[in-house]
Amino acid sequence: MLGLTKKRQAETTAFSTFIRNASSAEKKRVYERVLTKASERQNETVRRAGVERHATC
Repeated sequence: MLGLTKKRQAETTAFSTFIRNASSAEKKRVYERVLTKASERQNETVRRAGVERHATC
């Protein structure tokens, strides 16, 4: 009975549409922007953790 049931189609999202339709140049530009923003947020979190750690010592 394998393969007899129909798989339910997943919901289409803006993200999946972008991944499917964007050019590689556009994906690269978006990925770079996302990674830059993520790095900035991570650095801010690390900075705050260091400040809080020194404040409690």
